Amino acid sequence: MRPTDLHRVTVPGRPSLRGELLLTAVSRPDPETNSYRSSLLRIDPGRTSAWTHGERDTAPAISPDGRWVAFLRATGTHAPQLHVMPTSGGEALRLTDLPLGAGAPVWAPDSARIAFTARVPEPGRYGTATGPDGEKLGADSEPPRRITRRDYRLDDEGFVRDRPRRLFVIDVKPVLEDDESTRPVKPTPLTDATASVADPVWTPDGTGVIVVAPRDWDRHESLHKDLYLVPVGRGEPRLLVRCPGAAAHPAVSDDGTVFFYSAAFEGWAPVARNTGLWAATLDDGKDGAATPRRLTDAESVDCAGAAGPPVPRGDDVLVAVRNRGAVELRSVPRDSAEAPLSSLPLVTGERAVVLSFTTDGDRIAVVQAGPTDTGEVLLIDGAGSPRTLTDFSTSLRETGIRPVEEVTATAPDGYPVHGWVVLPEGAGPHPVLLLVHGGPFAQYEWSLFDEAQIYASAGYLVVLANPRGSAGYGESHGQAIVGKLGTVDADDLLAMLDAVLERPDADAERVGVMGGSYGGFMTGWLAAHHGHRFRAAWSERAVNAWDSFTGSSDIGWWFAGAYVGDDPDEQRRRSPLTYADRITIPFAIAHSEQDWRCPLEQAQRMFVALKAAGTDTEMLLFPGEGHELTRSGQPRHRVQRFEAVLEWWQRHLPVN
Repeated sequence: MRPTDLHRVTVPGRPSLRGELLLTAVSRPDPETNSYRSSLLRIDPGRTSAWTHGERDTAPAISPDGRWVAFLRATGTHAPQLHVMPTSGGEALRLTDLPLGAGAPVWAPDSARIAFTARVPEPGRYGTATGPDGEKLGADSEPPRRITRRDYRLDDEGFVRDRPRRLFVIDVKPVLEDDESTRPVKPTPLTDATASVADPVWTPDGTGVIVVAPRDWDRHESLHKDLYLVPVGRGEPRLLVRCPGAAAHPAVSDDGTVFFYSAAFEGWAPVARNTGLWAATLDDGKDGAATPRRLTDAESVDCAGAAGPPVPRGDDVLVAVRNRGAVELRSVPRDSAEAPLSSLPLVTGERAVVLSFTTDGDRIAVVQAGPTDTGEVLLIDGAGSPRTLTDFSTSLRETGIRPVEEVTATAPDGYPVHGWVVLPEGAGPHPVLLLVHGGPFAQYEWSLFDEAQIYASAGYLVVLANPRGSAGYGESHGQAIVGKLGTVDADDLLAMLDAVLERPDADAERVGVMGGSYGGFMTGWLAAHHGHRFRAAWSERAVNAWDSFTGSSDIGWWFAGAYVGDDPDEQRRRSPLTYADRITIPFAIAHSEQDWRCPLEQAQRMFVALKAAGTDTEMLLFPGEGHELTRSGQPRHRVQRFEAVLEWWQRHLPVN
């Protein structure tokens, strides 16, 4: 795989299944137009066909009666708007014309209404103000923002308190009856501008919508989130479930049981806490907040909310769980009480990554990725084995996917370390790249990783490890570095590197280290404390100085204290910047100009310190990008970054 093969990376979104109709949105980066393209596809056994032909069609949702498909469509620079079309085919009808776009549609049980959330700007902001001649005024013409709280912005999203996410419900009957005078709909929000809400789901009787909202309806700064019930008719939102942490992705079964994800934590931060499956009953909350119960074990079960909400199914609930680099679809009995992972039946996902899933009756549609693909659609009928229905990664495989081998190592204190190597072509010995993931409560996975494939295809033996601090190996594994960054996590990474360097195809004299975010932090840390192990380093979007990160990052006001502590001396001790004068190997710094997670000053301070120390260093800045450059940045920038990385390593770690 080469940088120019990025356009071949095709990723299916969450499927929608009803009867014989199975839909998914499939997206890919398009460097030629410097955009992302996506359309809805119909998936049938042995055949995949286009369902829509828009520029960016996403989030399909089939109505309960099977007659309609609601989805989001974005065109050009315009935000996504809600559309609907018959399942029998025909024209897509636009329902909304909201200035900042609409969120994913959620059908009511009666198939006549759709709930969704949308950000609503304050008057005069985000293109809603006009000048004397009627022209739209840009952001530089807006009045100043009055900031009174620390939680006022999010990386990759922007300022949030002047455009809260509000709940809408629209009656689609007039549209479905082809009354053109009703399009687009001008809905009225059901929630006020005090709190941003998320993850709407209908009650079984269709009289209300359950949403996630910050604690106490966002009256004060808090990372806790609770479940609220919003009546569709008259009435104010009321607290439904006061959660033990931050609730997410509620789902409701026909008997009124609400299932949701949450990590349990006290104080500010849910740092390195496993996300569990919880349950509460709607009726229990009539006279006050319902009391939730945890169905899964806190130590061994970490639900992957990114794969979508839990799905009630008969006597069990389907959830995706992170486990040793896999994301597995597991079945949780509804009557469970803190059930350990070992007791939860595996449905699919062994040595693979379940990206999303849904059900219809006893059938399960799954989007699952593996070491040689970026995601395929699988169908499970009843108790049968999964059938793979698609082959989206054919084009990518034609580039030559490099093989992946599992590796284990032992840290100096006897702790086991798990990871992989991605192998280049030939017998070697090959130069070695140690990659460190971000998070740190994240994991390298059993799925195709474009970065590792590109570096291995260029001739590098790539090392991927999940050291202590990572997710997927138990909560205590993740907690092991809280207040101890740069200790056992560094030991684990070096232990894995040592194990790989014993291989005959690895060149122990040609080793480099690289990573982003927490991985960038660790790159600087290893270069300063173990620089003799490496020829050069590549650090991007890194945390280099905890003192300034605390006040400049969108999450710094709580994250730094949770992981490092609030003592200034300790923050300096745990900062790579403090040891910049020890870094003597060539050191590249890559950063995005609009990164709000690890702000640009983190790169600038490190660059200036390394220059002052006489280190061979350079800085690569990407305009218009945020923290997510490598995953969702402009396609051309992603290609340019890959080319810059390979040029750096060829310069300092040449492939023979």
